Amino acid sequence: MDKLLCDELVQEIFLRLPPPSSSSVSLVSKRWLHLHRTSRTSLTLRLTGDDSTVASLSSLLSHYPFLSCLSILLSDPRTNKTTLADQLLLLVCTFCAQLHSLRFLAGPVSVSSLNSLSTACTQLTSLCISLSRPLFLMWIISFPKLKELSVMVCSGFGVEQGNDYGEDSDAELGLESLCLSGIGAGDWGLGWLWRSCRKLKKLQLKSCEGVGDGNSFSSFIMCLQGVQEVELRTCRSILDGVLLKLAENCDSLTSLLVYDGGSREGLLRFFSQCHCNLQKLDFRLPLDLKNDHLLAVATKYRSLSSIRLQSCCLVSGEGLKALGTAVSSGLEELALINCDVVEREPGLLSTLGQNLRKLRKLDLSYNELLLDKEFMSMLVSCNYLVDLRVRGCKRLTNASIISMLKSCKCLESVDIMHCGGIQAEAVESFVLNSPQLKRVQVEQSKISDVAKTWASHKFIEAVA
Repeated sequence: MDKLLCDELVQEIFLRLPPPSSSSVSLVSKRWLHLHRTSRTSLTLRLTGDDSTVASLSSLLSHYPFLSCLSILLSDPRTNKTTLADQLLLLVCTFCAQLHSLRFLAGPVSVSSLNSLSTACTQLTSLCISLSRPLFLMWIISFPKLKELSVMVCSGFGVEQGNDYGEDSDAELGLESLCLSGIGAGDWGLGWLWRSCRKLKKLQLKSCEGVGDGNSFSSFIMCLQGVQEVELRTCRSILDGVLLKLAENCDSLTSLLVYDGGSREGLLRFFSQCHCNLQKLDFRLPLDLKNDHLLAVATKYRSLSSIRLQSCCLVSGEGLKALGTAVSSGLEELALINCDVVEREPGLLSTLGQNLRKLRKLDLSYNELLLDKEFMSMLVSCNYLVDLRVRGCKRLTNASIISMLKSCKCLESVDIMHCGGIQAEAVESFVLNSPQLKRVQVEQSKISDVAKTWASHKFIEAVA
């Protein structure tokens, strides 16, 4: 049979196999190993960073000539050597000319190696790299097809004062998504970047203490006009200022994520002044989010489709009920992750379920004291759920699984990891009797042989 199949047909078969099987076929013969490698278009590598790393990567990449997506990381993040990173990046330039996406977090790279990358990999549309200070950013112009850029500024390097590199250069970058991590208040060169990013749709700032030097903030507003999604993670020192600029200059914003930072007054000011049509809110603000924020959202943003709250311990049932009533006509996703109000106020979930009958995604993960009675009282009203997550809800039992089977006939994806009260027999019954199920996340010990066989037959992905 092997001799009857041409190379192209074997490769096509490999492409259609699920991940575990596709790795096993490479062991059949040398021919299949070669065909498996040449059919791969995506590869993720975690390197050790020792003396053999360069030779090992060179040998490995030579066997994968058609990669379009490559991710390279160092297993030891303390190995921040620009020399090693540059050597590894030059190997990518040598062997991976067809790349469209590169995630390269093997240490800070130099401008010269980035210039080599732009010459070798002319089709790059997505790039994630680490840089050291000072931030020379004019190299971005050399990647005309780049749509997504993520830059991580490595710690341990001092801020160098100087000119705003490229300040007088006119450029219009094609970037639609920009992620910056570790930007300091005195980093120079950001002003040029903000002025050049006029097509941004998504902006992410992570662990940033500024948006550049003193002159950069005035340039920052120039990139905000068309932005639709903003994520601000651990940016407490600048969050109020960024939110104010968004409220004043960005009418296109539809999605806002804020984790670990900000002031209560700054959030209220944003909600009152922002005139955009927000669709998605995602907050992890343990000590900053209160009922008055939820009431402000309920008053102004009634067309929300997604609300995600994590570890928000100062909100109460009053605020959540008011919000649920306000957005009842369109909310499709609700997450209350590690929010003790779920356990603290009996009847809250039942009320939310009655108001939010169009929910398709529900995440109640890590509410460790959540009981079957409260959970089941919500499920009765949520008949259209396709995605349900209760990871880490230790007190849920088999009764909750029975309720899911009765009330939620449309479920496609379920996460019941670390739910100690749910047993293997309930998992088996759920897998066998859920007509739309495509993915279940649960401990391997709770998946019986019968459940495994049925999942394989029905192409259900069981993830441990």
